[in-house]
Amino acid sequence: MIVQRRVVTSVLAAGTLLLTAGCSSGAEGSGQEPSGAASDRTSAAASAAGPAAEETPPAKGSVKVLRTVAEGLKTPWGLAPVPGGGLLVSSRDEGTITLVDEETGKKTELGEVPGVSPAGEGGLLGIALSPDFASDRMIYAYFTSASDNRIVRMLYDPAKPAGEQLGAPDTVFKGIPKGMIHNGGRIAFGPDRMLYAGTGESGDRGLSQDRKSLGGKILRLTPEGEPAPGNPFPDSPVYSYGHRNVQGLAWDAKQRLFASEFGQDTWDELNAIKPGADYGWPDAEGRSSDPKYRNPVAQWHTDDASPSGIAYAQGSVWMAGLKGQRLWRVPLKGTGTSAAPQAFLAGTYGRLRTVVSAGGDKLWLVTSNTDGRGDPKPGDDRILELEVS
Repeated sequence: MIVQRRVVTSVLAAGTLLLTAGCSSGAEGSGQEPSGAASDRTSAAASAAGPAAEETPPAKGSVKVLRTVAEGLKTPWGLAPVPGGGLLVSSRDEGTITLVDEETGKKTELGEVPGVSPAGEGGLLGIALSPDFASDRMIYAYFTSASDNRIVRMLYDPAKPAGEQLGAPDTVFKGIPKGMIHNGGRIAFGPDRMLYAGTGESGDRGLSQDRKSLGGKILRLTPEGEPAPGNPFPDSPVYSYGHRNVQGLAWDAKQRLFASEFGQDTWDELNAIKPGADYGWPDAEGRSSDPKYRNPVAQWHTDDASPSGIAYAQGSVWMAGLKGQRLWRVPLKGTGTSAAPQAFLAGTYGRLRTVVSAGGDKLWLVTSNTDGRGDPKPGDDRILELEVS
């Protein structure tokens, strides 16, 4: 078992698409109409990052709900497609991982993750498959324990009976601050095969600017939980800092990282992540005139977003909104926007927690109406298959 030191001395910033929901007075999310374009400083950076010949998506896109894949899910949070078929779904409050057959909707519980201590926004959160899943069958999970937030990995053995298919968790990283709010939780393996994790400041604002703290950061780790080679700060897992509560991570076709983040009362954010960069919280919420802070690619009033998961498809970042109860399309040009963000499915399916690429022009979308802040309808919560452009 490899365990990360509790005190970390450096900060790491990545170019990911991260999902983070805006949170007001301890509640997940708020928002209004998006401001659309990035600041002049961010636009200049985008122009430098993206080749002039890089194609940009149309200013307007479309979303078509093809079908309901599964329903009757309890507090779903993370989603991980399995090579060869199937979708793994984590339940925040029940602490279980379930395999969903994407063709029939049949649900098979793999097992309960030991050590999960759900409370408030904490519990069993993001999940991800090992880059070598075909050979090692390892599932990674980020969860809230009695003492901290941590990342574990477990062997998945489909030959065992339902409910007993998860091996004992091996803790690869621990010591991330926990709280009733702002626990972060999104994890993903990047194109570099390193493990990225979005964390929150657990309600303690000062942690975001403290490079020795793991709270309010994007972390970059080896699969074994060590600081990844090439991180911006020596011997530190910190990739970027100055975050409030990172909720979504995604990479575009050029392997640039984006992340979504909860604002407080004014601005939720979608950020292009640069290693070692400071994203401003708590001194800046949304765009800032201070050049030491990295400005967001796009920002929203919290009633319109409270962003959670994000995914990249068809030249755009797609961002799920909790309080905003809508799916945002953010067309990209480099690490900036090529047109104003566009909203879909407003109010149709309630709170939206996670969105994952299903390949090509397809997305998986997970609702979040049974999390204590929604208004569950018959069939909630559910996974939808979308076709997007």
